[in-house]
Amino acid sequence: MDLKSLIPHLGPAGTGLSADPFAAMRREMDRMFEEFSRAGPLASGFLSPRVDVAETDSGLEIHAELPGIEPKDVDLELDDGVLTLKAETSKTREEKDEKKKFHLVERASGTYFRRFAIPFLPDEAGIKASFDKGVLTVTVPRAAEAKPTARKISIG
Repeated sequence: MDLKSLIPHLGPAGTGLSADPFAAMRREMDRMFEEFSRAGPLASGFLSPRVDVAETDSGLEIHAELPGIEPKDVDLELDDGVLTLKAETSKTREEKDEKKKFHLVERASGTYFRRFAIPFLPDEAGIKASFDKGVLTVTVPRAAEAKPTARKISIG
């Protein structure tokens, strides 16, 4: 077996170009991931909050982590069976030291955004939301006619 056939071809000498399209794709993906990790979590402007979603007999319970968010900055909307959660965050950190002539200002902002398809007919008037220590809790009850009912079926 010729071992040279297992070594990637590097194209014309000194160019560093590979004839293997998968190697080129791998380099491009590595470059994109490196660029993304350098940018930081708030650089894209779009954040996805961590959530717990549980369906119960009475409806749906959603817990969303929104650290550093004030309740006034949270927007909840139910439209056509889809619950939309949107929250704006903006942080500024400023440091000064006149003795060292040091000045630093960092800003980060973003939008938390999640959508949840409600898997049943909700009781829109009964939806409740509360906010405590950075955790948003939303309860979406089932509409009265949508509650599952059990009935005995006789076999004839």
